[in-house]
Amino acid sequence: MTDHPPPQVGFAYPPQPGSVDGLPRDAYTPWLPRVIAYLIDYLPFALINGVGWAVLFATQETACIAGTSEYEIGEFCATGASPVGQLSLALAAILALGYLIWNLGYRQGRTGSSIGKSVMKFKVVAEKTGQPIGFGMSVVRELVYLVAAGLCGIVWLVAVLLPLWDHKRQSLADKIVSSICLPL
Repeated sequence: MTDHPPPQVGFAYPPQPGSVDGLPRDAYTPWLPRVIAYLIDYLPFALINGVGWAVLFATQETACIAGTSEYEIGEFCATGASPVGQLSLALAAILALGYLIWNLGYRQGRTGSSIGKSVMKFKVVAEKTGQPIGFGMSVVRELVYLVAAGLCGIVWLVAVLLPLWDHKRQSLADKIVSSICLPL
């Protein structure tokens, strides 16, 4: 036997505790704050990689060969990456990837909010429970965006623009992992 009264015309059961089903469209996070959060989240990633590339270019080495031969080419010089530059680029890539895994995997999965989402005051939660989606699903959510971008620019555009017309303002990645974005 249920504790709910029988349904009537125009009546919906109230959401269960922790459930976020049946919210009006305005209860979900709008598109623009999501875009700004994305930019905030990826700024440190870009800066870390930028430092690696800057060191790579700043430490380039030039080697010249001066020799004569029957073709009379004279001196020939070539510029290439130094070991320090290559190491800095590899280290920057590892640090940047570590930052993304921590911010968009661990932090967002555990609390619901990455750094950008915290600044923009919203969180990613499971559609059915209203709880953070966890590390694994948070990583999968981000990988969906990466795969969409790798497949085709149009697929990625649809994936990220979908919240503009979707009732729950879900992106394609949100639909795949059954997550929603809610204001804090």
